[in-house]
Amino acid sequence: MSFRLVSSRRVVAYGMAAVGIVALSGCAATQVALEHRNLDVQTKMSNTIFLNPVPPSEETVYVQFKNTSDKNLDVAALEQEIDANLTSQGYRIVPYNQAHYLLQINVLSVGKMSEAAAKKSLTDGFGGAAFGAIAGGTIGQSYTGAGAGALVGSAIGLVADSMVKDTTYAMITDVQVAERSKAAVSQQTNANLQQGTSTTTTQEISGTGHWIDYRTRIVSTANQVNLSFKKAVPLLQAQLVHSISGII
Repeated sequence: MSFRLVSSRRVVAYGMAAVGIVALSGCAATQVALEHRNLDVQTKMSNTIFLNPVPPSEETVYVQFKNTSDKNLDVAALEQEIDANLTSQGYRIVPYNQAHYLLQINVLSVGKMSEAAAKKSLTDGFGGAAFGAIAGGTIGQSYTGAGAGALVGSAIGLVADSMVKDTTYAMITDVQVAERSKAAVSQQTNANLQQGTSTTTTQEISGTGHWIDYRTRIVSTANQVNLSFKKAVPLLQAQLVHSISGII
């Protein structure tokens, strides 16, 4: 009789622990769902580019758009959108040898990313590392040490929490704008090239040209609970086109 009583007490204790775990995990999932229920899309530039005003005859642009990320993007369509936006501002899209401005764009990375990694990519600026495909935070914790009932509760809570994910997608893009100069521009390029594990080759290149270069990095992010890549990509592309179109 005493054995049955003790067993019943244990069952009750395990059940209460399970209920507590499910409640706690459910609260965590609910909090994340509420905090990130609204879609948040942002675009930031690592550096501001200022260009001097030019007469209408020199409002000519050559646009070059590249995608070196591991995701397929409709580069032709994106370039056409940028061309259309610039044309609406009074610029003419022309071949390279006729252009006063060169607008060169390279998408480095598109994918799921933690907010910290996106900020680091922005801080590193043009030419810095692009942290692609870094998983963002997800909600889900396991609980142990509370007995058989608690293990069941933990499993239920984990399944519930796995359905609520705070998801961030980011697009990292390097942009270079070159302005044609009537006067010769002196240039010097220094490069340190790694050779194997212990040797470095240093190169210095000097010369003159007729282009003044400006560089920046654009990082666009989209955040929402359970955000899908299919939904995020058009938003990121639209933000990128908007930002690039405003540089010139």
